[in-house]
Amino acid sequence: MKDNLILVDENDTPWGKMEKQLVHERGLLHRAFSVFIFNSKGELLLQQRAEGKYHSGGLWTNTCCSHPRFGEEISEAIPRRLMEEMGMSCPANFAFSFIYKASFDNGLTEHEFDHVYFGKSDDLPKPEKSEVQNWRYSSLHSLQSDVSSQPEIYTEWMKICLPRVVEHFQRY
Repeated sequence: MKDNLILVDENDTPWGKMEKQLVHERGLLHRAFSVFIFNSKGELLLQQRAEGKYHSGGLWTNTCCSHPRFGEEISEAIPRRLMEEMGMSCPANFAFSFIYKASFDNGLTEHEFDHVYFGKSDDLPKPEKSEVQNWRYSSLHSLQSDVSSQPEIYTEWMKICLPRVVEHFQRY
């Protein structure tokens, strides 16, 4: 957690940097990205976050989610984090952005200006165990049903952005 994150305003205009742990302790708005990789069947590659993650450990979420480091473009951060988390590479295209804020039981708060990207790949992931404890593919329809019936097993950002993911996937 020693990376400096990019602090932004509600228009995603950078105004500073701060160490990752402090950003989450203070709940400051910062730049983030979420990657959704679909296979040729239109199924979404999901990951289950490792139990040891600083928040939301053990919860299911999108293929890859992280923060660009201060001075790093999102276009550079996505391939870096896809490889670090999932052991795979895949081109990704911008779909939409959203802002959310969620507080966790451990006192940390995610307050992100999240840039959502979509990619297509049939490559199987080779996840880093300290990042990801499991993975699976799901149709968006099955995922929506599962999030509805078991919301407690999914990350907050996944639950918030899933309707827009479904909407944008139909155009992808």
